[in-house]
Amino acid sequence: MRPDDSDEASSSSPVRPIRAVMFDFHGTVAQLEPLPRAVEEAASRCGVELPEYRSTVLADALGALGWVGSGLPPKIQPSFAAAWADRDLTEADHREAFVGLASQTSGAFDGFAEAMYDRLCTPEGWVAYPDTIPTLRALREAGIPVALVSNIGFDIRPVVKHLGFDDLIDHWVLSYEVGWAKPEPAIFREACVRLKTDPEDCLMVGDTLADAGAQELGCPVYLVPQAGPGEVVGLSIVRRMLDC
Repeated sequence: MRPDDSDEASSSSPVRPIRAVMFDFHGTVAQLEPLPRAVEEAASRCGVELPEYRSTVLADALGALGWVGSGLPPKIQPSFAAAWADRDLTEADHREAFVGLASQTSGAFDGFAEAMYDRLCTPEGWVAYPDTIPTLRALREAGIPVALVSNIGFDIRPVVKHLGFDDLIDHWVLSYEVGWAKPEPAIFREACVRLKTDPEDCLMVGDTLADAGAQELGCPVYLVPQAGPGEVVGLSIVRRMLDC
């Protein structure tokens, strides 16, 4: 289900009531800061002063390689292909994969790739969508438990704490901790077990086809549209669907 279907959301909702909700992280409840700003912060960390135009050029070059949030397919090289395949299963592979990707950036300064990866993992490098906290708070007040189910290779708890909604997450199901990555049914099953809810009664909210893999277990799925940092992503529809 997409937001364009919102008019039918209430009429097409499952007969069984939703008793719990699983949320994806990146692209669903939070987004990375604008890439030029990340480049500026990475340069500052390396003691490099960049004119504004060069920050934009480097950001465009990195985005063209398929950096996180670009929406483009990543340009994977054989030297880090194995790490890329397992990037969401171990911290070491996650770092190797993204440092390898960023190291291809044309015209980058020394230390650029490592600094960009560190910025990716930095709490200050993320922005919560405006409708994230109101939606999570409404679910908490309605007594509906929430699990954060993410394909990720580093601990996002400090990020979520910085963004101000860690206390609204009941369970953390992170791929590198549980050993499964979406769309594998096992990761959604694990979340349902922790939520003590049958899959048919657990809504999965995400933004990619990997998130839609929860349908294999019988979970209803709602996919939000792509939204940039600071933009409304459409989570209010979840509240309408659950009448909370």
